[in-house]
Amino acid sequence: MPSSKRVLLVDDDDMLRESLAEQFAASGYEPVSAADIAEARKVGTEGLYEFMVLDVSLPDGDGRELCGEFRGKGVTCPIIMLTASDTDEDTIAGLKAGANDYIAKPFRFAVLMARVEAHLRSHEVSEEAIYRIGPYTFRPSAKLLLEGVKRVRLTEKETNILKFLQRAGDTVSREVLLHEVWGYNPAVTTHTLETHIYRLRQKIERDPAHAQILITESGGYRLVA
Repeated sequence: MPSSKRVLLVDDDDMLRESLAEQFAASGYEPVSAADIAEARKVGTEGLYEFMVLDVSLPDGDGRELCGEFRGKGVTCPIIMLTASDTDEDTIAGLKAGANDYIAKPFRFAVLMARVEAHLRSHEVSEEAIYRIGPYTFRPSAKLLLEGVKRVRLTEKETNILKFLQRAGDTVSREVLLHEVWGYNPAVTTHTLETHIYRLRQKIERDPAHAQILITESGGYRLVA
């Protein structure tokens, strides 16, 4: 699973944290858990996260301050705050700290995921969306892959191929990828897709003849973290 599918879950309630971690894992995410701010600081900026879920009341501080710290360090993914209070003042404070949403406990997991998915859809088309692909930081809005000082420019089709494979998190057949990137166009064949895959590998692979990032598998393609 690509590392960009990770979700950071910060809550001092062991039962809630474990339950949410299990349900996130069942939904295709890789949960990284922390019980307090100190622990969250250690893992919060280690790589990219798909989204974060932070409790407001933590044993060593306020989750809203942690949210503000993450934003200050360049974290752009959606952040959902959990709270035992749903007053307007608390909600305003959380949003001002950089949170995308505020959910009062107790809540149903389906409601939390619906909120998360809504924010992910908005985030994906924003200028702030950033993902990890192999050794690269992927900025779809800029059609760019970054690795240190190295900058790899992408075409629109190359960007869309990587975006779809990154979101899929698994092997995608040639036919599905062709349809998603080019739409229903009878003039476009799988040869067109294969040509674009070949050019992408020339740009991003250390050894294009032995792909380690964009691999062929089971009649389709998959990105490897």
